[in-house]
Parts: sequence; structure tokens; C-alpha cells
Amino acid sequence: MSKLLTREKPANGELARSIDWDAAGKSLDARGFAVLPQLLAREQCRAVAEMYPDDGRFRSHIHMARHGFGRGEYKYFAYPLPEPIAQLRTTLYPPLAAIANRWQAAMGAEEHFPDGHAEFLKRCHDAGQPRPTPLLLQYVAGDYNCLHQDLYGAHVFPLQVAILLSAPGSEFTGGEFVITEQRPRMQSRASVAPLGQGDAVVFAVHHRPVAGTRGTYRVNLRHGVSEVLSGRRHTLGIIFHDAA
Repeated sequence: MSKLLTREKPANGELARSIDWDAAGKSLDARGFAVLPQLLAREQCRAVAEMYPDDGRFRSHIHMARHGFGRGEYKYFAYPLPEPIAQLRTTLYPPLAAIANRWQAAMGAEEHFPDGHAEFLKRCHDAGQPRPTPLLLQYVAGDYNCLHQDLYGAHVFPLQVAILLSAPGSEFTGGEFVITEQRPRMQSRASVAPLGQGDAVVFAVHHRPVAGTRGTYRVNLRHGVSEVLSGRRHTLGIIFHDAA
């Protein structure tokens, strides 16, 4: 078992049970995102960030400016995923699936997400979405990530997680996680998730249900990162659906 999830942090199912999912669910319902404090310890963050130069761990390397995504770069992990990344994906999925299925019911959506991540991945792979989507992002001064949605194919799990691996204020400044929400016939609302090193933000990938006077309706969300003003910022992204 990887030391990344055994030193100072519970492993496997204990990791998911250590999170206040009731509070996280309420925050997701109200704002479309929730902060999970200290999901990873400092040395765990450092160990994951230090994977970035090792190209053998990754299937692709994206420079954002070449595609109009912003400035900065990121790499998608290859299968088999490093053990700590695979563990996070597997253990965070079940409680998030419960929230996702509640949202699906509220929005009248037919798709139901299975309890286990392996079964959901099989659904993705059988539909021609076999490429892993967990990614490691790197920003330096002047870099930013435009507002976007990480969809990748027909099968989309409606929640994803980003873990800040760098220490704000000492290792970098700026670079806030931003999420915007567009409600029908209203102007967009922007929020900033306050993150420290090792904190995670779980957020809606593309839409979420909101209760209105005439019933429940969907709102559209996008996320991004504001400009990094100094230093270097690393983030681990955990996306639960695979890519076509």
C-alpha cells in the first residue's frame, strides 16, 4: 500500500469515512462546490507534485496556450495510475456517487451511477471512453486556466475533485480556484474556493439542480484558475469518467 495514503492520513475506505459528507453535500447543493480540508498532508502533496517531470507516468502533455485554454500546462496520467491516484479515485467515488444520484433524480435524469467506480469505468470503456483523465497541472507566474468543463465523452460523472498541492502565500500567490454558475435569465455568479495546501475542492462538472418556485431546474457551471502572480502552483485533478 502506498505511503502517500498511510502516513498521517487514513487509507482506503477510512479516507472517505473521515470526510463530513453531510456538510459537503449541503455545500454542493447550495453552491455547486465544497471544500474538503486537508485531504492530503504536506509530504503527500510534495510527493505527488514531484511526479510531474517523470513523463513515463503520463499519456499526454498539454500546453494550454496552444489550444486557447489559458496559460500553463498539464499532463494526463497513463494507466496503470500511480497507486495513490488510483486510491483517491476509488475511495472518493462511492460517497460522491450517492450525491450524484440524488442530483440525477432531482433533475429527472435517467442515468444512475453504480456504487463502485470500477463498474462505472467499465461503462465508459464499453462506450469507447478508455483513456484515463486524472491529471497534474503546473502553473508559474502569469499562467491561468480559462473557464471550462471537463466532459470528454457521452458518459460524464457530474462531480470532480481538485487538490491543491502547493502552499499559497509561500510557494505561490494568486491562482485562486474560480467557479461560475449561470442560472436561467440571470447574470453569472462567480465564487472562489478558499484552498490551503492539501485541501480539495469537489465541484459540479457541468450542471447541478436548483429548487425554484416552479420546480427544480438545472444551472450550468464552469471552473478555472485565476492568474498566478508569483511562484509555482501544482494541482492534482481527479476526474471520474474516462475520455474518448
